[in-house]
Formats: sequence, C-alpha cells, structure tokens
Amino acid sequence: MNIVVTGGAGFIGSNFVYYMLENHPDDKIICYDKLTYAGNLETLEKAQSNKNFKFIKGDISNREEVEKLFIEEKPDVIVNFAAESHVDRSIEEPELFLKTNIIGTSILLDACKKFGIKRFHQVSTDEVYGDLPLDRPDLFFTEKTNLHTSSPYSASKASADLLTMAYGRTYNIPITISRCSNNYGPYHFPEKLIPLMIINALNDKKLPVYGEGLNVRDWLYVEDHCSAIDLILQNGKVGEVYNIGGHNERSNIEVVETILHILGKPETLIEHVTDRKGHDLRYAIDPTKIEEELGWTPKTSFSDGIRKTIDWYLENKSWWEKIISGEYQNYYERMYSNR
Repeated sequence: MNIVVTGGAGFIGSNFVYYMLENHPDDKIICYDKLTYAGNLETLEKAQSNKNFKFIKGDISNREEVEKLFIEEKPDVIVNFAAESHVDRSIEEPELFLKTNIIGTSILLDACKKFGIKRFHQVSTDEVYGDLPLDRPDLFFTEKTNLHTSSPYSASKASADLLTMAYGRTYNIPITISRCSNNYGPYHFPEKLIPLMIINALNDKKLPVYGEGLNVRDWLYVEDHCSAIDLILQNGKVGEVYNIGGHNERSNIEVVETILHILGKPETLIEHVTDRKGHDLRYAIDPTKIEEELGWTPKTSFSDGIRKTIDWYLENKSWWEKIISGEYQNYYERMYSNR
C-alpha cells in the first residue's frame, strides 16, 4: 500500500514513519510535511536510504499541493499527524492553529472525497476532552466523554475530529480517529516538557515548572502509540474513535524530579514560573475499547520509557543542539524570561 504520513517530520509522525518502515517493509511510506519550526528533516535522515520511503514538502492547508499529492502518489491510506500542537503557541497565535488543524484537515478530507481512499486516520489528542479534577482519580476519559476544550489548540483539534466524523457520515469516507495521552520518546521537540527538562538539566540551566507542578498527565511512550495506530489501520472499525493511553499518570513535578534524579542533578534547578492560562489539571485515558476490540496494551512503563528517552537525548546531542541554537532559542526567551 501507499501510506501518506502527513506531519511525518515531526515528533510522533517521524517515529510512526520508522515504525511502519520496520514493521511493514512492503508498503511505501510517503512523508508529507511543511517543515515548520517543529518539522525537522534531519529527523528522517535514516529513513532517506530506504527504497520504500519518500519525502515530499507540502502544506495540508494548500489545496493545490494536496491534490497534486493525491494525483502523483495515489495514496491508499492517509495518517494525519500534521498539526500545530503546542498549547502555549496556540494562546499566543490562535489563527495559525485554525488554519493548519481545521482548514488543513478539511482539505485532506476533500481530496479523499475527490480521489478516493481506503482509510483516512485522524490523529487527535485527549485534550479535546478538557480536564479532570485532581481529587477524583477514579475518573477517566472514555470515547463517550463530551468534548470540552480549554485552549485554541484543543479547540482546533476537536474541530478537526468533528469534521472527520462528518465527512465519514456525509460522504462515506472510511475514517478512524485516535485520541492519545501525552507522548514522549526520541525526536521530541525541545520546547515540550520532558525534552526541555532533560536538556536544561544537562546544561545546568533552570527547569521552568508551571505553578506548583501538580498538573497530572498520562504518559505514553511514542512507540506504543505507533503500534496502536497500526492496529487501528489494520483492524479498527470504520467510523470509530479509539482512546490510546499509557496507564502512566504522573504530576509534572514528579516527571521533573525523576529526570533530575536519573541525571544526578539537584532539585535546586527547579524554578516555579507563572502558570499557563487555562492550564488543564489532569488528563487520564481509559483505553478499554482499544484493548478489548484490538488487543492493544502499552508495553513500556514510565520508569523504563523515561530512561530510554534520557539515553536517547544523551546519545543524540547534535540533533537537539542544532534546534536550540536557532529560532527556538528566541521563542524560549520570549515565553519564559519574564515569568
């Protein structure tokens, strides 16, 4: 099959590209990416030598470019990772998120309607459900939980999900949607919590933690996420939503302290900064549906995954050093220097 991975030069998309090349060697994997600040072509350097891999630079919000992709590559499957994804950036510049995450998704779906597709898979997020109270550990997000967004980012992703379901029902496009908890692992862009803390700790810089760091996230090792999407593509029911969770809830401060402990760095590096606007308290996914219907369970515990992630950043300094020496450095200073 010809599988187009939009946003495949980003964090989760690139890991999915490598996963598919390894586990489906007979399929052609086409990465379609605009290469915005978070898209890094160097991330795909090892894939470039694979005869079944192809990279195409393009923008999902450009209709002409997307139709050209469909005409030339004739995709059987679209897996849509392409999205602006950083909550802080969405608060700073909401319109960019609406254009990419909503309009871009609609253009992809229009192309599926026009040219045909065997499966369109929308990669979403648990953030579309809003948040859960910290004092109710018995509550979890299920696929039936109402959408209740808290940021321009999550609102744009929820909108994309609704569009995807509407196109599936109205035009009979074979769609599936997955909503995952927070991913971590190799190639994670340095502005995100775990890589930011690893890199700052390695450089003996302050580790900025929002508020008291009590916000809780369910951490999912990225390879486990990739295996779940693969199963959905193979055996998932058309028109269905699947939650993908890691069973690894940790507060932000716990995550930061764990990283410091593994690296042998002092907790005095922690710096509490002004909390994010509308900061969600707790995310926690109930993955019962995908476990029972498709037999998927996460294989990586947080203790194992965080050590593997730290080792990767230690072994791949040149990758992240190139990133933080560029535009990201200006963004970092703008976001954190006055907090």
